[in-house]
Amino acid sequence: MAVRRGHVIVIPHAAQGHLAPLMKLSLQIAAHGVKVTLVNTEFIHEKVMASLPAKALEEDQRPPISLVSIPDGLEADDDRRDYVKMTESMRRVMPGHFMKLIENINSRSNGDEKISCVLADTAAGWALEVAEKMGIKRAAVLLSGPASMVLALHVPKLVEAGILDSDGTLKTDEPITLSEDIPSWSRSELSWSCSDDPVMQKLLFAYVSTAAKTFKFAEQILCNSFYELDPSAMKLIPKALPIGPFSTTNHFETFAGNLWPEDSTCLTWLDKQTPGSVIYVALGSTTMLSPNQVGELALGLELTALPFLWVVRSNMTDGSTAEFPKGFMERVADRAKLVQWAPQEKVLAHPSVSCFLSHCGWNSTMEGLTIGVPFLCWPYFADQFHNRTYICDVWKIGLGLEKDENGIITRNELSSKINTLLSSDEIKANSFQLKGVARKSVAEGGSSFKNFKGFIDQI
Repeated sequence: MAVRRGHVIVIPHAAQGHLAPLMKLSLQIAAHGVKVTLVNTEFIHEKVMASLPAKALEEDQRPPISLVSIPDGLEADDDRRDYVKMTESMRRVMPGHFMKLIENINSRSNGDEKISCVLADTAAGWALEVAEKMGIKRAAVLLSGPASMVLALHVPKLVEAGILDSDGTLKTDEPITLSEDIPSWSRSELSWSCSDDPVMQKLLFAYVSTAAKTFKFAEQILCNSFYELDPSAMKLIPKALPIGPFSTTNHFETFAGNLWPEDSTCLTWLDKQTPGSVIYVALGSTTMLSPNQVGELALGLELTALPFLWVVRSNMTDGSTAEFPKGFMERVADRAKLVQWAPQEKVLAHPSVSCFLSHCGWNSTMEGLTIGVPFLCWPYFADQFHNRTYICDVWKIGLGLEKDENGIITRNELSSKINTLLSSDEIKANSFQLKGVARKSVAEGGSSFKNFKGFIDQI
C-alpha cells in the first residue's frame, strides 16, 4: 500500500443509484494511497452492511475506506419512498451533523488524517456549502450524463427567455435545443416532467434549478463519463473533469454499495447457457410497474423463446409483490432465472449475455456501453428518457420500446424489438466500437486516466 496522502470524505445521496458509483470512486481513490471516509445516512448504512456477504467483513477483505453514518432526520419507521419528505428532512438536518463529523475527525487527527477534500454528490450540494464554510477543498460528483447537467445549468436562462415557466412547464411545442451537437429535449424528456405528481415535479425542478448555485461551491465537477462520449456537452460544463467510467476494484468487489444482497447463483446459471443467448432484464432500483405491465413483460420474454435473467425486486410493483401470469413460471422454468438483485457488471460481462433490457439509468448506461452490450431501452424516471435518445439515436447501440395507446409496453412489442435488436449487425458493431473508446479512456495515457491522476495529485 502506498503512503497515505490526504483524507477525502465522500457523501452520496441516499439512493442505490447514487451510492454504488460513489463506492466505486471511493475505492479507486483509496487505491492511490488516499484515506477515504464514505458517509451514508444511518438508514442506508444499515442496509449496506446487512447486504454484505459474511466474508466481506473478514479482516483481509475489509475495504481500505471507512464507512460511517449520520442521521437523516426521519424516524426509523418513516416511509423513505416519500421522496419529498426525505429530501426536505435531509437538507434541514444533515448539514449540521456533517459539519460535526468533520470537526470530530479533525480533532482526533493530525497531519494527513485531517479532512483535505469533500466529494459530494450533486444531489447533496449542501455538503459543498459546509466544505466552503470550513475552508476545505471540494468537488461535486456528477452521476448523470453530462447533457443533463448542461440543461440544468441553462434553466435560469430558459426561464428568463420565457421558454420555461417558473415551475418548469415548457411553454412551447418546440423541443429545447442548446447546441446543434446535443440532442434536443422534448417535453417528455425533461427530467422533472417524468412524474404525474405535481409536488414531485416541483421538487425535481427545484433541484435542477439550483444546479448552478450548487456548482458555484464546487472547485471541480468530477464526471462518471469520458470526454470522447459527449465532447459537446463536456465543453459546456465549467470545471468539468471526466474521469469515468468508474470501475470496480476487483479485490473489493463485494463492496458494491448495494442496498440488497446480490444473488450470485445467477452467474452459475449463466455458465450453463449458450454464449450470446441470454436476455438480461434489470430496470434499476426505483422503477415501479403495474401488475398488468409485469404480466406483459413476462409474456413478452416467454414469446422470444430465449433464455433470460430477470432482476425482480420485491418492491417492483406498487404496494404488492410481483405476480406472474398463470403457469408462466412452469412454462419458462428450463430457460429462466429470476433474482432480487444481481452483480450487474459480472452479468453484463458474461459471454452468455446477448442484450440488456434496461431503464437507462446513467450507471447502467455506462456499465453496458463499457462492456459492449446492446441495449433495449425502457426509461422510467428523470434523465433516463434523454439517455435513451443518446443510446438509440446518437451512439446507435440500442433500440427503444414504444407504449401502446393504454401506456403499456406489450408482449408483442417486447418480443419484436428483442428479435430486431439481436439481428442487427450495425448495433453490435457500434457497441463493440464504443466499448473500445471507453476502455481506452481509462487505460494509461487515456483522457480519463490523465484527469483522474491530476485529481489525485491535487488532494
